[in-house]
Amino acid sequence: MELRHLTAFVAVADEGGFTRAADRLHLVQSAVSAAVRNLEKDLGAALFERSSRGVTLTGAGRALLPEARATLAAATAARESVEQVAGGLRGTVTLGVMQAMRTISVPGVLSVFRTEHPNVTVEVRHAGGSPGNAEQVRDGRLDLAFVSLPDGRMPGLAVTPLTREPMLLAVSPEHPLSGRRSVELGALSGEVFVDFPAGWGMREANDRAFAAAAVQRTVAYDINDAATVLDFVGHGLAAGMITASAVEGRRDIVLVPVRHHVPHFETAVAVAAGRRLGAAADALLATICRAAGVGDPDGCLRR
Repeated sequence: MELRHLTAFVAVADEGGFTRAADRLHLVQSAVSAAVRNLEKDLGAALFERSSRGVTLTGAGRALLPEARATLAAATAARESVEQVAGGLRGTVTLGVMQAMRTISVPGVLSVFRTEHPNVTVEVRHAGGSPGNAEQVRDGRLDLAFVSLPDGRMPGLAVTPLTREPMLLAVSPEHPLSGRRSVELGALSGEVFVDFPAGWGMREANDRAFAAAAVQRTVAYDINDAATVLDFVGHGLAAGMITASAVEGRRDIVLVPVRHHVPHFETAVAVAAGRRLGAAADALLATICRAAGVGDPDGCLRR
């Protein structure tokens, strides 16, 4: 079993076809097909079901995929360790990000990181909020990611909390509640809300807070873009529940603090539990922890 065969297999699984996998690997399609055939021969099992609509993993393929990712990650980590000794840190890191993050500046973190490690490439991806980020860290498509899951349930992940912000009621200046010094969640049962999709960090925190207060909330607009959420609020179409840092600089939005059952937006960084990080990813993790002021960067993860 060769690493290049595993690389081809993972690429085909990710891309859902041999042609797209070949493009990703900068190889001809026949080379990718041959690599997968050789791997199937070595293992004595078919890894893909092939059809005119593309390819899907067989049971054997599904079993192999996480192990293949782990093997390739370990090989990358070993290579990066040698390269670091030989001539400085090199490699590629995939980082998952979320929307509405303001307390930690991702561009600021990456600027510092590039200055310290100019030969490392960081690929930034948005995988559909915290659930998508968590899934892609677990299966190896992301090296590490920012996540926000209020109940802390992240099986298969090692997580470090970074920031915790209270969320406030966001309304337009013309809204009847805009002049209040504070508000109870119970006073919002008749409001129409805009929020992020179910499963996203802010939405989960809001839903939990309203449930704890025994208040029924109407979310008429599910929006997966932070700027659009704020635009709905600013135009008076709905109220929102969001952090002060996400609204900074908007004159068309008024924030009203919440009394009791205050929802909080908690940001964390996650890596796969039990999987060794490559040297480049480990360095980026340390930079993130320093930016958030999280203790000793070398021991910042609950592994």
